Amino acid sequence: MEQLDLSAGPVAYEDTGGDGPVVVLVHGLLMDGSLWDDVVADLRADHRCVVPTLPLGAHTLPMREDADLSPRGLARLLGEFLERLELDDVTLVGNDTGGALVQLLLAAGAPQVGRVVLASCDAFDNFPPGLTGRTVVATGKLPPALFGLFMQQMRIKPLRRLPVSFGRLTKRGDAATARWIKSLLARPAIRRDTVRILRGISAHRGALTEAAAELAGYDRPALVVWAEQDKVMPPEHGRRLAELLPHATLVTIPDSYTLLPLDQPAALARTLREWTPT
Repeated sequence: MEQLDLSAGPVAYEDTGGDGPVVVLVHGLLMDGSLWDDVVADLRADHRCVVPTLPLGAHTLPMREDADLSPRGLARLLGEFLERLELDDVTLVGNDTGGALVQLLLAAGAPQVGRVVLASCDAFDNFPPGLTGRTVVATGKLPPALFGLFMQQMRIKPLRRLPVSFGRLTKRGDAATARWIKSLLARPAIRRDTVRILRGISAHRGALTEAAAELAGYDRPALVVWAEQDKVMPPEHGRRLAELLPHATLVTIPDSYTLLPLDQPAALARTLREWTPT
């Protein structure tokens, strides 16, 4: 992993290098860049894959105390990441909350982004998304120490698989979800960041509805990829995003919940390869 010092704090990232088209892959809440490991293993043969671990609760590098960890602040941090790496004509891919940040970045203007992929993600009024999202955001009302105590139960697999935790997000990725919570459980600074993130989402529930008004003006290619069995991100939202974005294509992938990179990495990688230029 490499590291980049940004205005909010240090961000770790993976960069496979190479001369292929640049694909930047953005993870969701309480996840890190390893969400994309199997997709990157497939794409790296002919694409340059850049995968940041953003401060979304599974990061290991604490943010500065004055960092803006609101949804729009995190979207700006993503834009700063692209700028600092001097990336251009990027294919920007977001899954789960990562797709929310991508939408917010597009709404604010993102000249480095040549193509965008929204993969089973928060959209419109589904922010925080479903029972899963509303439950975890509600825990952000707790002080960081009590939040940490509450999250200790995520060590237990049957509790991680409940609908209010990761059970409706992935069919096959429990090992990843167990790994993602380790930093939060072990480090007070990460718990502090996570509580601030959750409170930011709670305070800006209308952010994606506002961003949607700007997406109709996005004049570059877009791909909307949705899990047919998604229980958190309504498939209707995938159709609405594809209709809203002027140059969008809609693809559905079977036998998957929200986290397509865990449940169907080969199908997702194939879809991305067929759609992105080489």
